[in-house]
Amino acid sequence: MSTAELTEGTFTPRPGRAPLARMLRAQAGMEVRLMLRNGEQLVLIAVIPVLLLVGFTTVHAVALPGRRVDFLVPGVFTLAVLSTAFTGQAIATGFDRYYGVLKQLGATPLPRGVLLAAKALAVLAVEAGQLVVLGVTGFALGWRPHGDPLPAVALLVLGTAAFAGIGLLMAGALPARTTLAAANLVYLLLLGSGGLVFPSADYPAGMRTVAGYTPATALANGLRAVFQDGAAVPGRTWLVLLGWAVASLGLAARAFRWE
Repeated sequence: MSTAELTEGTFTPRPGRAPLARMLRAQAGMEVRLMLRNGEQLVLIAVIPVLLLVGFTTVHAVALPGRRVDFLVPGVFTLAVLSTAFTGQAIATGFDRYYGVLKQLGATPLPRGVLLAAKALAVLAVEAGQLVVLGVTGFALGWRPHGDPLPAVALLVLGTAAFAGIGLLMAGALPARTTLAAANLVYLLLLGSGGLVFPSADYPAGMRTVAGYTPATALANGLRAVFQDGAAVPGRTWLVLLGWAVASLGLAARAFRWE
């Protein structure tokens, strides 16, 4: 191009931040890549749920109601959402803040709401892959779901919102090492007492009552109502998940700190 062909402003930069949609896509893609590169998170979100599904289906170490695989698949779906949306996000975000990654992001035009939305989209993308793998594994073990899948999808999205909100709230309010310990503790407590892979019928009545108000138990019971019984999702299940999602995401958005 000759000098004569150059027009005024040809090389003039255009300062300003990118559109919100573009920032959301870029940050969500980065979050997915970071999750898939982390070996510890891959064990948590992929290996453990598959091992539990195969192990408890093929080894009759614990008595389960109905067909074993029909009881276990909804519980393991819930465990996948718990591990990805809550435990993985809480730990990763906590250490991002500890190492100053969030502080650097806070100095960019990236709004806090876009960062939280990008993390949520990344979680949904990874969960979709998890559920495909677990569903295929379940089919290979003899699982045959009943009922309308649309309520199950809505339950999974709502459960993801609830767990992600709790994880981001914990990561934004607690020190990183405290978040690591607390997230793993909550994960183990919900795995053991939430009725995910162990039947809750033999639990004390008080424990069952308390667990019924947790998002893990509500999600597992809702998925079993659809997949195992072919029934409608109880209204209480929707209310519990919606309450946790609204409260946790609202608090996370207000309490989240960049550093």
